[in-house]
Amino acid sequence: MRQPTVAGRFYAGTERACQAHLERVDAEPSSAEDLPAHLVAAIVPHAGWDCSGHVAMEVFRTVEPRAPREATFILFGAVHRFGVARASVDTSDTWHTPLGPMTVDASLVERLLDEGEGLLIADSGAHNAEHSIEVQLPMIRHVFGDCPIVPIAAPPRPDSHEVGRRVAEVVQRSGRQVFIVGTTDLTHYGQQFYGFAPAGTGRPGLDWVRTENDPRMVDLMRALRAEAAVAEAAEHQNACGAGAVAATLAAARQLGSSGGHLIDYTTSYDVLHDPLYGETVGDFVGYAGMVF
Repeated sequence: MRQPTVAGRFYAGTERACQAHLERVDAEPSSAEDLPAHLVAAIVPHAGWDCSGHVAMEVFRTVEPRAPREATFILFGAVHRFGVARASVDTSDTWHTPLGPMTVDASLVERLLDEGEGLLIADSGAHNAEHSIEVQLPMIRHVFGDCPIVPIAAPPRPDSHEVGRRVAEVVQRSGRQVFIVGTTDLTHYGQQFYGFAPAGTGRPGLDWVRTENDPRMVDLMRALRAEAAVAEAAEHQNACGAGAVAATLAAARQLGSSGGHLIDYTTSYDVLHDPLYGETVGDFVGYAGMVF
């Protein structure tokens, strides 16, 4: 069993407290009229729930009536540490959450590794100290129940889009019902923590991220430009999970998506500035939730 590494920090770590935390960040589904009746994929942020949990929950609530029934959730997670060189599939039996265990779909994992053309490797160690998939699982269990999962750590590589395409092709041949979830946060802005402030500090930097830098990545995701995601993030530092983005977009396209829909966008400043910062704009991070 893969044990949580950020429970009690990014989200509440006991069952009762986790349920209460979920109630605080829960959301209504999007009321946008142009959403398709059936969805194949989503992209959600992966910060602590107090920062980005509401965006993620709005996505999951929007997906709930539009996802395949009894689907396995394939999760492409961002990678925040060194040493994960290739797309790495977790082969644990289960992942523990405060709401109970979630079972890894062993038969689908085996098929992906057998038919992955070397694009995927088995490496549970790639997930040991990583939070990007873990923070999604209590939310997914809360909304969708005890569904099977396939966790894949997706570092930013030139072939990240090929990983997603290949995963979707294997799924199509298998006839399995799946739903794809990719995780990324957007621009990490500010000198103190991130060393990145090309538009200056304070309000000008916040406006630049909201109106220029993050929309670059959102527009790319909306257009399913999987092949461009890793290079875009490397040049403009507007996604920490570019490998997961590329894989998710390519998988969505292979599964029939014609484009993405932005469900919500915010920044950690917008969420936290009233109780913590007043009107001072310090370092902050952008968050977007999308469906395909």
